[in-house]
Amino acid sequence: MQMESDTFDELDLRVLDALEVNGRASFSRIGAVLGVSDQTVARRYRRLCAEGGLRVVAVRDAQRLGQDHWTLRLRCVPDSAPAIADALAKRPDTSWIGLAAGGTEVIFGTRPRSAGDRDDLLLGKLPRTPRVLEIHAHQMLHRFYGGPSGWLRKFAVLSDDEVAALRPRHGPEAREPARIEPEDEPLLAVLERDGRATHPELRRATGRSESAVKRRLAALFASGAVYVDVEYHSEILGYPTAAVLWITTSPAALHRVGQALAAHDEIAHAAATAGPSNIIATAVVRSTADLYAYLSGPLGRLEGVQHVEASPFLRRVKQLTYPSPAR
Repeated sequence: MQMESDTFDELDLRVLDALEVNGRASFSRIGAVLGVSDQTVARRYRRLCAEGGLRVVAVRDAQRLGQDHWTLRLRCVPDSAPAIADALAKRPDTSWIGLAAGGTEVIFGTRPRSAGDRDDLLLGKLPRTPRVLEIHAHQMLHRFYGGPSGWLRKFAVLSDDEVAALRPRHGPEAREPARIEPEDEPLLAVLERDGRATHPELRRATGRSESAVKRRLAALFASGAVYVDVEYHSEILGYPTAAVLWITTSPAALHRVGQALAAHDEIAHAAATAGPSNIIATAVVRSTADLYAYLSGPLGRLEGVQHVEASPFLRRVKQLTYPSPAR
């Protein structure tokens, strides 16, 4: 993968990939692995935040926690979709939001914390929104790719040795079942705004000792209940075009097609779902011509695929969370 940008270069790409491997790694640790100074990493990081939309935040893994994760597709009255998308973006249970279909569709992911929250959104608020004409809800059943697995990893920007040197190291005491306790909420409230918050900041926010904060963080990350993710504008890499793919396969081909999608460089996320389609994937490419080449080529050749609908994003309203201060 080569970055096509007048502003960013190969080192910026390597810093991004390092953060995707370990979003809480110190600048000195990243610099040592990449062969540059910590000041250089810090400068690149701050510029990526200011000009490339970089954010590093903690994310609860709904699949590991056994919680619902839904993708919703709303067909809206013309001119109303941006306002509906902005309102949804303010909800803490929405994880990403995009406008598609020329601005008449809102597509978004949501992780309701409880059955009550889910019903409130799916059965209450959305059906009562007068400018929403149609709702399609897809419940995620199995993730083939995405979540803790970052898209940049597919391009081998860093060597295996560099990745190994950056990966977080958790002690045996951290290997616990994936769960989030009520007392973890103040800790996560900070990390969901800034995944690089320091231990002293987390100590002040939680009232726990620094050693207790470190132990609990290690347990949450090691169990998979929480992971640190990065967001950025894919345009800075030369990949400005993204689309949601609604894929229908035969039941027997479902898992095989999902695994094949997970190996495709174009796919940033893929999951089996219950709903009108049985696989939803996100493709990120350089152009609409490349999207066509992918649909008619690697995807079109997969045995068992019966139907594909592509919804190119007109605009991404939300990726993970906004805003987050540079660190």
